[in-house]
Amino acid sequence: MSTTQVWERASWPATESEAAEGPRKLPGFVVSSFSPLVAEVADRCLRAHYGEPPAAADDGARTAVVLVSRLGDFATDRAVAKAVDAGRPVQPLLFFQSVPNSVIGHVTTQWQLLGPVVCFSPEGDPEDAALEYADLLFADGEADRALLVLVELATEEGAHGSASALLVAPEDRPTGGERP
Repeated sequence: MSTTQVWERASWPATESEAAEGPRKLPGFVVSSFSPLVAEVADRCLRAHYGEPPAAADDGARTAVVLVSRLGDFATDRAVAKAVDAGRPVQPLLFFQSVPNSVIGHVTTQWQLLGPVVCFSPEGDPEDAALEYADLLFADGEADRALLVLVELATEEGAHGSASALLVAPEDRPTGGERP
């Protein structure tokens, strides 16, 4: 059982029209909506708490980022496999994009989050697993807060999937970091 408190929560899609339009484009990320979804919910969650980027220096310095996905970015994996199977060159951006930490690098740079970065695929409930991992980071003294990003692509062709982000901290920590 997690002893972590949730300070903020954001999700995508928030409306049906948003789902139909897809997530906003993210420069340097092509083919898949995985990375744009990660960036979108992270930005929504952090803006709700901090306002405009970056996070306050003392807050960002010890903020971990945990990316959790059961299936990962299978759309990019599929695009690479199709190119290889057909004997075509693979787009160079797909190599960069195939590493989940790439989009987290984008988020941490924008928000100046300097804590640990972790990406994993849980067997059980993704949110529970992410909260448990945050508890471990807090217990080990690795971070004072964590941005947990959960993302799953839709398995149907043309669908974008869904994502959520939670800004969390140990139960005994005041929420702090708000800006007027």
